Amino acid sequence: MPKVIWSWAMFDWANSAFTTLVITFIYATYFTKAMAPDEVTGTAWWSRAVSISAILTAFASPIFGAAADRGGSRKKFLAVASVVSVLATAALALVRPGLAYGPLIALVLFVIADMSFEIGNVFYNAFLPSIASPERIGRVSGYGWGLGYVGGMACMIVALVGFVQPDLPWFGMSKELGWNIRATNLLVAGWFLVFSVPLFLVVPETRLAPAKLSVKAAFQELAQTVRDLRKYSEIVKFLVARVLFNDGLVTIFAFGGIYAAGTFGMTMSEIIVFGVVLNISSGLGAFAFGFLDDRIGGKKTILVTIVSLAVTTAIAVWAPTRAWFWVAGILLGIFVGPNQSASRSLMGRFVPDKHQSEFFGFFAFSGKATAFAGPFLLGVTAQAFHSQRAGIASILLFLLVGGALLLLVDEQKGVAAAQAANRG
Repeated sequence: MPKVIWSWAMFDWANSAFTTLVITFIYATYFTKAMAPDEVTGTAWWSRAVSISAILTAFASPIFGAAADRGGSRKKFLAVASVVSVLATAALALVRPGLAYGPLIALVLFVIADMSFEIGNVFYNAFLPSIASPERIGRVSGYGWGLGYVGGMACMIVALVGFVQPDLPWFGMSKELGWNIRATNLLVAGWFLVFSVPLFLVVPETRLAPAKLSVKAAFQELAQTVRDLRKYSEIVKFLVARVLFNDGLVTIFAFGGIYAAGTFGMTMSEIIVFGVVLNISSGLGAFAFGFLDDRIGGKKTILVTIVSLAVTTAIAVWAPTRAWFWVAGILLGIFVGPNQSASRSLMGRFVPDKHQSEFFGFFAFSGKATAFAGPFLLGVTAQAFHSQRAGIASILLFLLVGGALLLLVDEQKGVAAAQAANRG
């Protein structure tokens, strides 16, 4: 793998620790079990925090993307977003059970960390079309997602071995008030910070325009792009479809660990082992499907993963035993990574060169615009039926409707529109 691509993909390794440990498996579960009055209330509170973060991210991402394109400095924007996420994540470790307004403080810090993490991905993803040729963009995107899942797994193993499982955690950490569990946020923050360095040192930044950064000009350019979207109808159709099927993925990520603990009684250590296995299957899936993406196209790859995810989600809802839940989880892992990777590569094929950050801002918007809907509906359904299974079942709606809308996208036409814009 060329040095530039390796350094770019290492950022996935770095920031995937946040999604794996904080959002999906460790902190989300800890919050519902230790910070909230009970698990059902904790699930509902966490779902609302995920929803708020999604709404804020959706509307901020295109604006920041336009500003980065206008100022020609994606790395600076990415650095600021990453540092904010790292600091907010580290601060989560200090919020202990029993602290006055502790749950509220924890949720506010999570929203800040998650929002800055997602906005950072706008600038990170925008590098993809610049470092990968159209013929290899699928596999390069897959390298990043695959390495990201391996990174999340590696960080999870460190957390398991050094923080969660041992009778005496590393550095003599106390288990009182869950300090050893909360301290995994410090691990995530350090991991994110250290392993993101190669991107900033090695990956080149192509400045297509020497324009001076201006907030007013960024808004004007964003408004013009919105008016010009009719030229890129396939992007619009793709993003509308992604609004829905990505809601399903967001909900899976946010509540996988919570569901494992609440419905199947998994302990924190068991959830971490489950997460490690899922990351292995996800990484292998993202890597393998990257080659399929380049061969059959992004749209077909995404459709294959959506159908597979719907089937495996149904298995997870029905699963009468832990063994069946493990089967569903591993299958979900295999197809989650390729879905995300192929979505990113398809967007990379569709975007014109001069609007890469801005259009990936709209990509982030599509991933977050209604991302509150999945977690919110899950929380409401779980409360209404007093059942986490009922909440998880709501994911199927988003996957199936999003897949149906994706059928309307013409990939070849979308690629041609981007090439025409580049020539113009």
